[in-house]
Amino acid sequence: MAKIGIIYGMENTFPSALVDKINGKNVAGVTAEHVRLGGIKMAEPSGYRVIVDRISHDIEFYRAYLKNAVLGGTIVINNPFWWSADDKFFNYALASKLGVAIPPTVILPQKSHPPGTTVQSMRNLMFPLNWDEVFDYVKFPAFLKPYNGGGWKNVFRVTSPDDFFKAYDETGTLCMTLQAEVKFEEYYRCYVVGQEKVRVMKYDPKQPHHLRYVADGKASSEALQERMVNDALTLCRALGYDLNTVEFGVENGIPFAIDFLNPAPDADVYSVGQANFDWVVDAVADLAIAKALSDQQGNEDYHWARFLGGKTKSATVSN
Repeated sequence: MAKIGIIYGMENTFPSALVDKINGKNVAGVTAEHVRLGGIKMAEPSGYRVIVDRISHDIEFYRAYLKNAVLGGTIVINNPFWWSADDKFFNYALASKLGVAIPPTVILPQKSHPPGTTVQSMRNLMFPLNWDEVFDYVKFPAFLKPYNGGGWKNVFRVTSPDDFFKAYDETGTLCMTLQAEVKFEEYYRCYVVGQEKVRVMKYDPKQPHHLRYVADGKASSEALQERMVNDALTLCRALGYDLNTVEFGVENGIPFAIDFLNPAPDADVYSVGQANFDWVVDAVADLAIAKALSDQQGNEDYHWARFLGGKTKSATVSN
């Protein structure tokens, strides 16, 4: 029996729906369940053919467990080795190399010394920084945000150097990026599943969470839809993610990729809406089943160079 497990945190609707959907498909030799863990022995197989990971970015114990599971051949969605190494600034740089539109972005040193370091630890750092060069490149307004974060935590919109320095002083030991604001007329969030299927969802980040997804929201043109689908697939294939969301802010008809490090994306029915929820549950269920029945081994594909090459697959688009 090929077991599929799901590991999760505070979310309620998606994990149970996914387990029920997989089991409801009645695929011979495949079953799904909620993972239950105790102390983990090193190098011991997990007993799961596939694990869907929704929480290890917040819980180090789960991340260590999943890496150990990969060594035993378990396929983890998403691969914990790459997820551990990834960050948003690298993603922006890679995307720009791939031809995806990215707003000008600069990474900045921490405002305060990280724990256990002193001024001597920063001897390779220019002081003072050439702030005029940074501001001329990015321009205002801009967003100051962690180079590796999510959920709009510690994000500041800044409109001038004075505004920037006031916000920067509040960031402490966080490593931050400064990114030009996209003055978007439209905003979209795209589910990408299995590096093949894309669901384009109109989205309003200015609204409360339960109102952000626009019911039956579609791209304003076929050309825009096609470009967002292609860019979303390009990014997820290059980054090696089988489940991700890619956010685009559209300015003057150009979709700028704003955020695409979301390997455990929001999938709660009360925030994404019933139609989007049903789509992602079904798509992830099909993906997990396909991997459970495949010849793939989780431990055959965790060399860094393989993640960066991307893959060529046909796209399946849904609205």
